[in-house]
Amino acid sequence: MKTNLFNRAACLLAVAGGVALSCNAQAADGPWLVRVRAVHLASANTDSTGLGLTINNKWLPEVDISYFITPQFAAELILTYPQSQTVRSGGADIGTFKHLPPTLTAQYHFADLGAFKPYVGAGVNYTRISNVSFSPAVVTALHPSLSKDSFGLALQVGADYEISKNTYLNLDVKKVQIKTNVSSAGTKVGEFKVDPLLVGVGIGWRF
Repeated sequence: MKTNLFNRAACLLAVAGGVALSCNAQAADGPWLVRVRAVHLASANTDSTGLGLTINNKWLPEVDISYFITPQFAAELILTYPQSQTVRSGGADIGTFKHLPPTLTAQYHFADLGAFKPYVGAGVNYTRISNVSFSPAVVTALHPSLSKDSFGLALQVGADYEISKNTYLNLDVKKVQIKTNVSSAGTKVGEFKVDPLLVGVGIGWRF
């Protein structure tokens, strides 16, 4: 009888210990995940003005901050500093501008695949365009201007791979809607869509 009671108690302790270990493991995976990425911006360069407008593709730094509401659902804020772009018309440089494109996405993470943790996301982008400058000849001929604010959708797919406890390699791909109205002497003449494809690689830390 005592032996049976001892065995049952041992089983209960083992189960309780397993639950405690599981809880501790989840607690170790804190709700915050911060990543730094190198991101390649490839512009769609869709222009309705007839001027053949394009901007340059480039690499840029990115920092994102994710908060996990549950093990599967997270919100991510994606940040960089204002990025300089060269504006071309028919392949010739005609000016420059800067854009600041913070993006907020809601993500679903597939959390039951071990060290490999893919995710999908969707959200909104706000882009502020500033420091617009055109060459003197273009200013004299067209008096051009660009609208300053852009709102658009953002779609995202990516994956984290845990290389050590709470440290991850990251691959991330986003498609973002960014556009600006192009005006000449105060009259809108068309729309230029950047709509970039953003491919990033980086490293993240969870705490």
